[in-house]
Amino acid sequence: MSFTVAIVGRPNVGKSTLFNRLLEQRKAIVDDVSGVTRDRQYGVADWNGKTFNVIDTGGFVHGSEDIFEKEIAKQVLVAVQEANVVLFMVDAATGRTDLDDAMVSTLRKSTKPVFVVVNKVDNSDRLLEANEFYSLGLEPVFFIAAASGSGTGELLDAVAELIPAQENIEEVEEAGLPKFAIIGQPNTGKSSLLNALIGEERTIVSDIAGTTRDTIHTHYNLFQKEFILIDTAGIRRKSKVHEDLEFYSVIRAIKAMDEADVCLLLLDATKGLTAQDLNIYSLATRKGKGLVVLVNKWDLVEKETNTAIQFEKDLKQRLAPFNDVPILFVSALEKIRIHKAIEVALKVYENKKQKIATAQLNEVMLKAIAAYHPPVVRGHPIKIKFITQLPTAVPSFAFFCNFPDDIKTPYRNYLENQLREQFDFTGVPIRIFFRKK
Repeated sequence: MSFTVAIVGRPNVGKSTLFNRLLEQRKAIVDDVSGVTRDRQYGVADWNGKTFNVIDTGGFVHGSEDIFEKEIAKQVLVAVQEANVVLFMVDAATGRTDLDDAMVSTLRKSTKPVFVVVNKVDNSDRLLEANEFYSLGLEPVFFIAAASGSGTGELLDAVAELIPAQENIEEVEEAGLPKFAIIGQPNTGKSSLLNALIGEERTIVSDIAGTTRDTIHTHYNLFQKEFILIDTAGIRRKSKVHEDLEFYSVIRAIKAMDEADVCLLLLDATKGLTAQDLNIYSLATRKGKGLVVLVNKWDLVEKETNTAIQFEKDLKQRLAPFNDVPILFVSALEKIRIHKAIEVALKVYENKKQKIATAQLNEVMLKAIAAYHPPVVRGHPIKIKFITQLPTAVPSFAFFCNFPDDIKTPYRNYLENQLREQFDFTGVPIRIFFRKK
């Protein structure tokens, strides 16, 4: 269901610049969550009304110029296996190199579309020199300057054309059973949690062949609870080559995220919340997924009276702005509170699905607006007349008012907090839109 674009290429051709540029497109339009970190290697881009995942493989190769060709070749292999389109970046300033040729031979074997993206084409001389890349024998070729954004529009148009219309991640609402994905970094205990939930009851559990070939869907029906668990822990590991590839696990986590209704984010209690955990969390929030945070290995933590309370408080501070999420302290090995985790996840799923009657919504929210008016703009008071919930997969609300563009973040946050206080949206990101009457 999720369309994924991977950017590959040797070091210093500008992969990250292009990556930031593609995400910027969306940042400008869609993303009004502050504090989303800049250094992540994956994100969501939006172009011509189509949404897709972007993965920058540059961030996954450790070291600089002297990277082993082997490492890069691995990246390319994984990108080709996992992505729907590969953007192969080369650099017009340095011209064609042996490393480029080595990558091309891998890419040629692929059945996936490969776009050659020639970067740093910022004047007419460069454009002439850049034509040598046609000799790589891969089509189509795009000439861009990622730093200024020149030429990226045509590239994005070509990517968007390959995405089927219904691929828009946001709006797809699937009927049927709730789908839960266990996400998190390697070694946080995802497999242990999965086994604790379904291990002994394997007889009752049926394996549905995964819809994508590398996430496994397990139908879970126990204690009157029924749902589908999407596992990325890698029960079917591919060849040994990819064992150590953080990159690979990230792509799979993103795919699982796209398929799930609620994500169970597993943290390691002994390590706390890392930057990578925050990346995963903010990505799930951006995709409008329900979230439950599970602090695993809690049995290994030295405890005093207020340990859990303090831990939770610190966690919520770091998860802001969206921190209305359930936090549970669990141990997959000791099977502590794991069934509680499922109960909470089912509750979050219900919260995400709820539709609030327009009359009730207006009654509650217009009171809240009367109690704290929106600020006055250019001498005109902002008047919000009417509120309605939109028919989307992510709970979204439209507030109709006279100056929709002038409502700033603090007031938007006030309205979101009121919605959360009056209706139970724990664990669910909500979206607020201001529209002209």
